[in-house]
Amino acid sequence: MKQTRAFAAATVTAKAERSIENGHPWVYDTEVVSVERGIENGGLVDVVSAKGKYLGTGFLSERSKIRIRLVSRNANDRFDRAFWERRLRHAWEYRKTVMGGDLGCCRLIFGEADFFPGLTVDRFSDVLVTQTLSLGIERLKETLFPLLLEILREDGQTIRGIYERNDVAIRELEGLEQGKGWFRPPDGVSTTRTEIVENGIAYAVDFENGQKTGFFLDQKYNRQAVARIAKGKRVLDCFTHTGSFALNAAQGGAAFVRAVDVSESAVALAEENARRNGLEGQMAFTAANVFDLLPALASDPGERYDFIILDPPAFTKSRRTVDGASRGYKEINLRAMKLLPRGGYLATCSCSHFMTEELFLKMLGAAARDACVSLRQIEARQQSPDHPILWNVPETNYLKFYLFQVV
Repeated sequence: MKQTRAFAAATVTAKAERSIENGHPWVYDTEVVSVERGIENGGLVDVVSAKGKYLGTGFLSERSKIRIRLVSRNANDRFDRAFWERRLRHAWEYRKTVMGGDLGCCRLIFGEADFFPGLTVDRFSDVLVTQTLSLGIERLKETLFPLLLEILREDGQTIRGIYERNDVAIRELEGLEQGKGWFRPPDGVSTTRTEIVENGIAYAVDFENGQKTGFFLDQKYNRQAVARIAKGKRVLDCFTHTGSFALNAAQGGAAFVRAVDVSESAVALAEENARRNGLEGQMAFTAANVFDLLPALASDPGERYDFIILDPPAFTKSRRTVDGASRGYKEINLRAMKLLPRGGYLATCSCSHFMTEELFLKMLGAAARDACVSLRQIEARQQSPDHPILWNVPETNYLKFYLFQVV
C-alpha cells in the first residue's frame, strides 16, 4: 500500500532526479515540472520523479532560481523539533571533534554542508552571528536559534546572544528583506563588538559592521602555515582586512611586516589588533589599492620583501565573470612573483567557488611563465574543517590556498 505523505509533491525532471541521486541538494526552477497546490512558500515539499518515486523533501522558494533546497532524502524523517535538534547536535559534535578545544571562534553551521540550506552561523567568543539566505530557514529560525543556544549552554558554553547579519542583497532573490540586529536583544546593554583569540592572537571583532559576519574564520590553519615560514623575513600582506595573516607572520618571528588594504577602517582595526598583541613595533600599515601598490613597489628599491601574501576578496561570484576574475588574479600574482627575489616565498589564494582549482592552477602557471620563474610548491591547503566540504556539492569547496617558493 502506498505510504501517505504529510507534504504535497513537486515533480521534477530526469536531470534533477539524476542530480539528487548523485547527492546534490538543489532543484532549479527550470527542473520543476509541476507543484501540487496547497504548498506554502517557504514550506516543505516532497520531491518526486516523473514516475512518482520519492527523491527527498526540501524547502520550496517560489521566487528563487533554486526552487527547492533538500533537507532530507529519508522518507521516514519527521521534520519536528526533535529532528532539527538532532541536526544541530550533530553539527556541534562535529566541531568538537575536528576543532578539538579550538571552539571559541569557529563556524558552527556551514549551510548545505551541515544540511541547513542557506544558513551560516559563526561563533565569535560569546556571540553567535548568523546569516540566513533561504526562505525555509528564515521561517524556521524561531525554532532553530533557541535550540542552538540551549545546546551550547548546556555544554558549558557562554553565549550572550545571537546577532543576525542579513544585510546582503542575495536575500532579495528569496523575497526576503535585508537587515541586521539582535535576534532577541540580550539582557542589559550589549555592544556589537567582541574579542576572539585565534592561533594565540587576540582580535577585536565588529560583528555589526565588519565584512560578512565580522571575521574570516576559514583561513585559521592557513595562517598558522604562514607563521611557520615567516621567521626572519620581510613580509608584505596584501588585502590584509583586519590584519590576520600579517599578525600571524609577525608572531611567527618576521623581521618586518607591512599590512595593506584598500579600506582605511580595516587598516585602522588591523593597527588596533597589532597594539592589542604587542606586535606594532615590527609592523607597518598602509591603506592602498593593491593593484596600484604592487607596480609602485617594483620601482622602489627601498621596499623589498622576501615573502608576499595575497588573500584577495572573491573576484568573481558568477560563471559569467570568471574570465575577468582570472585576469585580476593573474595580475597580482604576476607582479608578486616579479617582486620577489629568487628563493622568496609566496602565499596565494582564491575564495571564489567559481574560480575552480583547475582554473586557479592554470592562472598561476601562466603568471609564473610570464614572470620567468618556477614555483616550488610547499603546501596546498583548503578551508578549515569547520567549513566542511560535502562531496557532490561543489559549492561547499571554495577556498584554494597555496604556499610556494619562487625559484
